[in-house]
Amino acid sequence: MSVVTRVIPCLDVAAGRVVKGVNFLELRDAGDPVELARRYYEQGADEITFLDVTATVEDRATMYETVTAAAEQVFIPLTVGGGVRSNDDVARLLASGADKVGVNSAAIARPALLGEIADRFGAQVLVLSLDVTRSIRTASGFVVTTHGGRTETDLDALDWAKEAIERGAGELLVNSIDADGTKQGFDLELVAAIRQLSSVPVIASGGAGAVGDFAPAVAAGADAVLAASVFHTGELTVGDVKAALTAEGIAVR
Repeated sequence: MSVVTRVIPCLDVAAGRVVKGVNFLELRDAGDPVELARRYYEQGADEITFLDVTATVEDRATMYETVTAAAEQVFIPLTVGGGVRSNDDVARLLASGADKVGVNSAAIARPALLGEIADRFGAQVLVLSLDVTRSIRTASGFVVTTHGGRTETDLDALDWAKEAIERGAGELLVNSIDADGTKQGFDLELVAAIRQLSSVPVIASGGAGAVGDFAPAVAAGADAVLAASVFHTGELTVGDVKAALTAEGIAVR
């Protein structure tokens, strides 16, 4: 769908620190979110995504101070998700410096929230965050999870993605819980399935482990590729990923 492919570092934040685990479990400290965001901006990241991975579980608001501090040093779009439950939350995040807002659990609990956000702020602000795992319980073989991948719903991931677009989602952040943190590559079947139904940009997330993992995700239909731990550990830089994509004939900024 996109003319150029975006490369997006993701910062999973808990208690004011960047954390990373495997399959959303055994989270370990990976650094200061503002420092890491600045590093990735300097490396040429197209966007930064902040996900407050414990806000919903702990039933609290998201990290406004971190967003404000990052926005003062990072001059690319910032997407923030986790703990967003209302238009007021979105308004406060945008005022804090976010450009886009990711919604997951609250939209599943009350789907009308998607339309409320899109109507007030525009679809370009609204990112549906899909934490997906494989399951034999759904027709597509993919089911939506909530609370940082801890709780399975009864929602078929493809059906929910379709409904969310109809309700106003302007972008889909598709994260494979099964692949998350494994460094075994993106779930290409999941990316392709979402791409087939989506009329909005698709961000592939979960599983990046080497420079060779990113181009296949784009070939499967991703408009943007997102990674976390390979950037946090310094195994890869944003520049490494862009160079690999360019070598495969994929346009990047």
